[in-house]
Amino acid sequence: MTFAGFAPQSLAFYEELEVNNTRAWWTEHKSTYDQQLRAPMQEMLNLVADEFGPARIFRPHRDVRFSKNKEPYKTNISAIVQIEDAVGYYVQLSASGLMIGGGWYAPLGAQLQRFRAAIDTPAVAILDSNLIRIKKSRPPFVVDGAPLKTRPRGVSADHPRLDLMRLTQLTIIRDHGVPSWLSTAKVATKLRQDWQSVAPVVEWLADHVGPGSDPTDD
Repeated sequence: MTFAGFAPQSLAFYEELEVNNTRAWWTEHKSTYDQQLRAPMQEMLNLVADEFGPARIFRPHRDVRFSKNKEPYKTNISAIVQIEDAVGYYVQLSASGLMIGGGWYAPLGAQLQRFRAAIDTPAVAILDSNLIRIKKSRPPFVVDGAPLKTRPRGVSADHPRLDLMRLTQLTIIRDHGVPSWLSTAKVATKLRQDWQSVAPVVEWLADHVGPGSDPTDD
């Protein structure tokens, strides 16, 4: 199939799912999900795989075992190109529209310690310059790091990079909403451009945050 964007009905699917989040409704409308959401998402991801690598589309079912919210299905379709544990490129489509970005979305193992150690090296200048560039871009990316309310243990109050030291993750997301080009092939071009924009930060994180486990443990 040739990628032609996402049909307007694809957003309507999630609007209805938000109201009818049941297995019965899902079973009745699963063909819509397969044809209007999963298939075009996979086609779009295939178009950028030459540059970013293969992506994984997340399963539509929610893990409700430890959640108070027992609704069985996610109200979005999303995918990730993971280049390191918890580090990669991300795309999501929901009733609210399209979101594109990437980064480091969860601290695993020694990743947080490696991140803070890298902040104390000259390599932080590359991260700084790219975050400044991204924050100035239009339309804007939202940079989030789930910062600690206080400084990390052992980090002085006058540390020159205290703002970075307080971060526990680092994500960069652009919310496109529902643009006119969402139902055209242009959405694949936008995906490639946004991932190219965040690539220097994603690659820096992959290099300096590293894997969730210690390779020497193997």
